[in-house]
Amino acid sequence: MPNILIVEDDPSINGLIAEYLRQKGAVCTQAFSGTEGRLCFGAGGFDLVLMDLMLPGLPGEELLAWLRQKSGVPVIVLTARDELGAKVALLSGGADDYLTKPFELDELWARIGVQLRHAGTPPQSGLLVYRDWVIDPAARTLTAAGSPVELTAHEFDILELLAAHPAKVFTKQEIFEAVWRQDYFVEDKTINVHISNLRAKLRPTGTESYIQTVWGIGFKLAP
Repeated sequence: MPNILIVEDDPSINGLIAEYLRQKGAVCTQAFSGTEGRLCFGAGGFDLVLMDLMLPGLPGEELLAWLRQKSGVPVIVLTARDELGAKVALLSGGADDYLTKPFELDELWARIGVQLRHAGTPPQSGLLVYRDWVIDPAARTLTAAGSPVELTAHEFDILELLAAHPAKVFTKQEIFEAVWRQDYFVEDKTINVHISNLRAKLRPTGTESYIQTVWGIGFKLAP
């Protein structure tokens, strides 16, 4: 499970994020100033840092610069600044990602998953992370490119099956028997319809092409 440092001076926001991430299985350390954040990070062992910019003590920009001098750990900045110039400055200054306040906690978790995957650290053993998808089998939720996607039970089961074995080509029979738990007697359009519906729901997130058709065989995820 990931070890995350939260540097946010607003106690209510800090506490809300920490509680949510702990429910997801993360280990969280809370700091309420830039100075405290620097001290906590100096103890080592963190997989990711969430930080505000408007911090007492050590300003967020200085903390970010210090973090970049000390480590390549992913840093996600939580900011109220929505101007393009401010966002460009954050990324140029070493932030790996940013979220503009107010934000949804599910989107935050999805972005954490992406950064941890890039860093080679799984966000949680129970989650399936494939490219820009974060699949939570326990909660039966999908977040794609930072956006929650509502799926039917069978759609979710198909996606979970594919994501659990991203290198495997599944025949329609294998998908049907794994998801519906029934014998596959005759060829029908059930799987095609569900795959089409999945792609349609994923299209707004730009990830519908992850599901590839292997003509004459079945379906797989894009390499």
